[in-house]
Amino acid sequence: MLDHIQDLRFTPASPDGAQVLTPDEIAHYNSQGYLQPFDVFEAAEIADIRGYLNALMTDMGEAGAYGINCYQSRLSGLWDIATDPRILDLVQDLIGPDILCWATAILSKKPHDPKAVPWHQDASFWSLSPARTVTVWLAIDDADDANSAMRFIPGSHDKGAMAVRATGGEAVFHKETADAEKLGTPFTNTLRAGQVSLHADMLVHGSQPNTSDRRRCGFTLRYCPPSVQITDPAWATGVEAISCRGEAGNWVTHPRPAENDIKNTTSPHVVGNN
Repeated sequence: MLDHIQDLRFTPASPDGAQVLTPDEIAHYNSQGYLQPFDVFEAAEIADIRGYLNALMTDMGEAGAYGINCYQSRLSGLWDIATDPRILDLVQDLIGPDILCWATAILSKKPHDPKAVPWHQDASFWSLSPARTVTVWLAIDDADDANSAMRFIPGSHDKGAMAVRATGGEAVFHKETADAEKLGTPFTNTLRAGQVSLHADMLVHGSQPNTSDRRRCGFTLRYCPPSVQITDPAWATGVEAISCRGEAGNWVTHPRPAENDIKNTTSPHVVGNN
C-alpha cells in the first residue's frame, strides 16, 4: 500500500448507472473538472449547520477560521454532514458506490481578509494515488465574486501535474501553479448557502482576498474510492478516514464518534485551504 509513486492522471467518470447526475453533467465534469450548483440543504438546515460550525470556530478561537481540519472522525456533527446521503448520491455518480471521506475543513474568510489562496492543484499536496478524490464544497454563507468565492480554471484538471513557483504577497500557500493565467478564463464558483459544488483533485483553483464586508465560509469534504492508496507512511499517520458508503477496501476507517465537543479532542492532520 505504501510507496512514493503517484498517478496524477485524471480518470473520467462513467455515466453508466448514474442515479442523480445526468449524462450531460457527467460529461461536463469530465471535460471541465467541476460541477455546480446543487441544492442540498434547505434554509433551516444550513442555518443549523452554520450555527454548529460557528460554535466550533468560536471554541477554537483565532485558529478557528482555518484550523478545523480533518475532524470528521472525531466530531459526530461533522460525521453526519459527511455521510449525508444527498451529498453521497452526487459523489457516487462520479467515483462509484464505495465512498471514503478522508478529510474535511472549515474555510472561513473574514470580511477584509487580505490573504489570497493562490492557484494550485490539490492532489499535488497529497500523498494519494491515483488522483481520484472529489472535493465537495458546501457553502455555509452565500459565496460570490464580491466575498471571494472559489474560482476554477475549467479544463485544467486533465493536464497532469503542472509546474509551480513561489508565491508573492499575502498568501495561504508558499507556492502556486506557474503561469495559471495562460490556462484559460477563471470561473467563479458562485453558490448560495446550502448549495454544493464538486471538483476534481487536479483542477487548478484558488480564491482572491475578501475585500467585502461579508464573511465567506465553506466546508470542504474530500471523497475517494478505496482504490486510492496512501503513498507516504508518514502522511498516513495523520489520515483518519470514515467509510461513508459501500466497502472500504484496505483503508483503516473510524466509526461515528460519540464526541461532539471540539474542546475535548484534537485534529489528526492539516490539509490545504481553498
